[in-house]
Amino acid sequence: MELPKNAFLLALQEKRTLYGCWLGLPDPTVAEIAATAGWDWLLIDHEHAPFELSGVLSHLRTIAPYPVAPLVRPVNDDPSLLKKFLEMGVQTFVIPMIDTAEQAAACAAAVYYPPKGLRGVGTSLARAARWNQVPDYVHHANDEICLIVQAETVTALENLDAILAVPGVHGVFIGPSDLAASMGKIGQSNDSSLETAILDSIIKIKAAGKVAGILTLNEAMIEKCARAGADFIGVAVDTLLLGDAMRAGAAARK
Repeated sequence: MELPKNAFLLALQEKRTLYGCWLGLPDPTVAEIAATAGWDWLLIDHEHAPFELSGVLSHLRTIAPYPVAPLVRPVNDDPSLLKKFLEMGVQTFVIPMIDTAEQAAACAAAVYYPPKGLRGVGTSLARAARWNQVPDYVHHANDEICLIVQAETVTALENLDAILAVPGVHGVFIGPSDLAASMGKIGQSNDSSLETAILDSIIKIKAAGKVAGILTLNEAMIEKCARAGADFIGVAVDTLLLGDAMRAGAAARK
């Protein structure tokens, strides 16, 4: 049995902007509908959505048969939590609230096997290793891990160069909502200084040879981020898509 390839890393090799959708509804039917919709990637949001570990696992299994890359955003950078996700088969992480190079280095240590990192070995219990059915899993698993850290505070942007220099970090995802809050502009998603900070950060990330990502629902900002070089952009959220369709349908009959 072969080690599953990281679909997100493969998609990045196409050198185009990859567009994706946030998944916050734990029902696997929603995940399957999204997986058949044509997105490049889907992010399972364990940070803000009501997912338990079993719910993330269910989504991963549901998405697996379809040609779309699964990403997972854990609630935090706890190595014990990251270990659980690794064992269940998560290969691409978007880890929130990383403000320093030291935090980024700790994330890298948690997701890679020695000597690159400190990930613990437990392959007989791991879906990732197909329960010891993937030959030499421990020698090749590191090659399929993609580590994206989130910069979403003023402090993170001040430390961006150092974060980008951390070995094992593939890229940085800009979190615009928390960044706005950190700048004293909470809820002001269209603020010009926020936009400048985001676009300058994307350019800096790309100049460092790393992957740049962001979530924005603003069409003009989507285009600006793509032109700045963003590799992957979240442009939709399942809860909002459903809510908008429900309200539009009801309004049309009243």
